[in-house]
Amino acid sequence: MSQHKNSVAAKTKAIRAKKSEANDSTNSAVEAFLRELKHPLKPAIESIRRMILGVSAEIHEGIKWNAPSFSTTEHFATFNLVRAKDQVMLILHTGAKPRNLKLKGVVADPTGLLKWLADDRCLVTFDSLQDVQAKRTALVAIVREWIRHI
Repeated sequence: MSQHKNSVAAKTKAIRAKKSEANDSTNSAVEAFLRELKHPLKPAIESIRRMILGVSAEIHEGIKWNAPSFSTTEHFATFNLVRAKDQVMLILHTGAKPRNLKLKGVVADPTGLLKWLADDRCLVTFDSLQDVQAKRTALVAIVREWIRHI
């Protein structure tokens, strides 16, 4: 029995180490992406990134769909940095695979920050670093609630 416990503990430790390494390399990939990024609102993008990562220790980042993306057990937010250079677009979604989640009307949006694209996907836009700072409290509350529902 004791050998089994030691074996399970060793496997658990190895899995955690692997996840930690993956998270470190994922963060490095995002940092490399942002170093190379030429976008007039790069300070706003970096501020949003820090804000989202600060919501929960369970949030991880990586490059998905050619942009920084955030996940817990599922991807839930991805920057769209290609469509517009005069604003930062952040898509809140329910992951890569279709799921039957309807968040429209479930996730509170008292400040009208969200533009719903479908029942499970919405857009948040920012036009400056000052706009990010003004929307900070609302975005943090929305992200907390979003990940609670997915």
